[in-house]
Amino acid sequence: MVYELTEQKKIGLGLIGFGIFFAFLGVILFFDRGLLALGNIFFLAGVAILIGWYSTLQLFRKNYKGSASFLLGLFFLFVRWPIVGIILQIYGCFVLFGGFWPSVSVFLCHIPVVGWVIQYPVMLLDSLRRRSD
Repeated sequence: MVYELTEQKKIGLGLIGFGIFFAFLGVILFFDRGLLALGNIFFLAGVAILIGWYSTLQLFRKNYKGSASFLLGLFFLFVRWPIVGIILQIYGCFVLFGGFWPSVSVFLCHIPVVGWVIQYPVMLLDSLRRRSD
């Protein structure tokens, strides 16, 4: 499985990474509204650059429930209800990007350190199960 990373896709992945980082930092710093909004802007711009503008519009038009939840969460962020906004956005992300999770998990398992961390609990549970038999 070979992924071709062009410069545009690298920029998109970088923006998504910055978006996740700023959103995480905003949650850690007691739901700072500015950091959360900045994280959302970076995340949406990164997704649009990574998969293309037309594909992004199709993704949001195809799944109304996920789109409405994500955008409603963004609205609640801007009107100073960050906890409700984050909960709605997390739900919206799971609904919108639910089809991508198997591909993401396979990709993450091939990264040297991250793959070991992800697979270790599964291997541990498997070895414990074999001992009990």
